[in-house]
Parts: sequence; C-alpha cells; structure tokens
Amino acid sequence: MIYDVDHVTTYDYGTRISFARCLLHLQPREEQHQRVLASSLRIDPVPDEQTVARDFFGNPICHVRFAAPHATLVIHATARIRVEPIALPEPGATPAWDVVRSEAALADLGRDSPVHQLFASRLVPLLPDVTAYASTSFTPGRPVLAGAMELNRRIHADFTYDPAATDVATPISAVMRHRRGVCQDFAHLMIAGLRGLGIPAAYVSGYLRTQPPPGRERLAGADATHAWVAVWCGIRAGWIGLDPTNAIPAGVDHLVLARGRDYGDVAPVSGVVVASAGHRVSVAVDVRPAGEGPPQALAG
Repeated sequence: MIYDVDHVTTYDYGTRISFARCLLHLQPREEQHQRVLASSLRIDPVPDEQTVARDFFGNPICHVRFAAPHATLVIHATARIRVEPIALPEPGATPAWDVVRSEAALADLGRDSPVHQLFASRLVPLLPDVTAYASTSFTPGRPVLAGAMELNRRIHADFTYDPAATDVATPISAVMRHRRGVCQDFAHLMIAGLRGLGIPAAYVSGYLRTQPPPGRERLAGADATHAWVAVWCGIRAGWIGLDPTNAIPAGVDHLVLARGRDYGDVAPVSGVVVASAGHRVSVAVDVRPAGEGPPQALAG
C-alpha cells in the first residue's frame, strides 16, 4: 500500500516573537516493512538556519532557527510512503518472556538494541502498580508475544479513550488512577508495565490511515499523529508493533514516523521560543492511499 501524508502544524503566537529554535521529527524513517518514496518540509516563515541530521535512534530530524520577528509559524510536512504487510510470528511460538528478559540484558549497544528500551525514561517511570497491572498477563513461562498481546487488549478494555482527560504533561500515575487518556498515554502505560517486568518496549510515533477501507471501523487517533508500542520479542522475532489504543497489532494502516524511549524523544515539534505571551497550536493530519505514479506534489 502507498500512502500520501499531509501534516500541517500552525502556531499562532498572538504577538510578534523575536527568536525561536525548533527540533522537528516530521520526516518518516525507513523500516523493514516501510519505504519512504519522498518527503518534504515547507516552513513559513523560511528559517534563518535549517539543518537535517539523524538522532541516536536513526530518526530523521531537522533543526531550524528563526531570528526575524514573526507572529505565526506554519510547518507543512508531506510524505509518500510504501508500507508492506507485516507477517507476525505465532504468539505461542515466541520465547518465554523471562527468556527474552535474559536475552535483552546481553544485547549490544547499537541504536536498535533492546537495552535502550529496558529502563525508566523521562516520561516513563517504572511504577509498582503499573508493573503489577502488566504482570497479570505474564504468568511464568508464558510466550512473550502472547502476554504482550493480552496486555494490549486489556488496556483497550480497561481504559477509556478521552482526548479531554489528559495533556502532554499528564503523568502515567494519573492515567492509571483515572483510567482515561489518549494514544500517547496508553503507549506510555504499556511501555512502563513491560519495562517493569524487564521486557524491552519502545515508543513509536506515526500515523494511522485516516479513512479505513469499506466495511472496517475507523481507528481511534487517526486525526493526528498516533502512538503505539514496539515490544522486543527475542533475537529471532525482534520488534513487534502493538497498538493498545485500538487493541490491534501495528499493520499496513500504521505508518512509522519515529522511534524512541518515550514521547519526549520523538515529539513532532519541540524547542525554545522567546515571547511575551502564550500561543495557540493547531494540527491537521491527512493520510490517504495514493496511486503507483510519481509523487508530483512532493517533487523538488
């Protein structure tokens, strides 16, 4: 399947600001099942400096700096992405979760190593009640993917998708207590539970197909960037994507933008603004199937 992605972020500062420096995670990464055919960033006003690079985890990043006064900032990211079906291993055939825990501790330190996804991070502390909640799905000797898929379903069943319940600063402890949140919260919660048991789990930022094929329900979180979890299921199975917001494995409707330890590693836009007032931000995302022809809208 080939998709075209439009992602427009608009900042309205309410006054003219004198300086801003931003880090953008808005250009999708290559994955084993995903190829980026084209991508572009259009930024208004044009930055005084713009530098592209890759972060530690291999995600494309863009540093921009604005020195001229401006009252609004519009960042328009577009991409054409080919996504291939993902063949999941049989859950019962994956190694026992305690075996995976032992294998992870012996892994190398490369950017895709499970070691980096074993410990607490800034937005994913390891909390006893969250670990206890996850442990119900991981009885002794249970295959790791079978346990992870059950936890994926339990979070969907036990927690309510409610965009008004949380914001980007809401801690996992509050999400656990109130049982409400959005995709970012559910991904952080699942990661914390898995890491608390010694199972490596990464945060995945990306997109969902906006309009599903006929006969299929629309997935929650399809109007903006989405978040799900990559669980390390041992040396042979590797990383498997699971979406606790929708209780499904990540598939051809999931387009990967970036991977990290938590949202803080892969926020679409972060940085510093020198201003005397607050600001309003709006985000519009559209993900639609494309034909096999060249990505004309992305040329140049």
